[in-house]
Amino acid sequence: MKTKMKYKRILLKVSGEALMGEKDYGIDSKVLSRYAEEIGELQSAGVEIGIVIGGGNIYRGVVNSSDGVEKVTGDQMGMLATIINGLALQSALEHRGIFTRLLSPLKLEEIAEPFILRRAIRHLEKGRVVIFGAGTGNPYFTTDTAAALRAVEIKADVIIKGTRVNGVYDSDPEKNPKAFRFQEISYKDVLEKDLKVMDLTAITLCKENKMPIIVFNMNVKGNLKRLVQGENVGTIVSATLNMNMRK
Repeated sequence: MKTKMKYKRILLKVSGEALMGEKDYGIDSKVLSRYAEEIGELQSAGVEIGIVIGGGNIYRGVVNSSDGVEKVTGDQMGMLATIINGLALQSALEHRGIFTRLLSPLKLEEIAEPFILRRAIRHLEKGRVVIFGAGTGNPYFTTDTAAALRAVEIKADVIIKGTRVNGVYDSDPEKNPKAFRFQEISYKDVLEKDLKVMDLTAITLCKENKMPIIVFNMNVKGNLKRLVQGENVGTIVSATLNMNMRK
């Protein structure tokens, strides 16, 4: 009997840096295997899963050309880095017998399917884990924005953003041990307080489409499943005006 889940279709956003584990760069196979295991548990429970992965463990788009790489070129390099991460996660999932599809808005037919919305939704309906690579396919847009866009397009119930902290705080909890963690917070307050949950474009897109975001610590084993089951894990960002709740 499948465990009852609160969310039927999710968009999981994972940073490229999360894949590094204890390494300085690249992909930690142990982290990759654990992520694949937890994603597989959700898939087995009937959850439809879309995933957007960053590329910061391989290459970060440069802010300017001070290192000799022009901004657009740097962003294109970052998009290709997300394809590398997508291929790694796809391999880890398929080693567990989980059917997947890697989709790309860039033309990379030899290694990824072209992103076509109706096809992506059909893959989800068939129980395949869909990995959205290469961001939006355009420079100047982050993978946070790609996650927001894909979530809205596939009509996900929620964006789940995996980080290395337990939610959204009023200051950096890794630097301030007294940082206040919000249990719920509105899009408006995230923007006004500049809390860096996601970039401005991504938050605005979620706000306009009423797409809730849950920020949680993906490094705690079991957190992802508990969250999708509806347990109080992380911080919910939505249209709520209640800012006085914390765990």
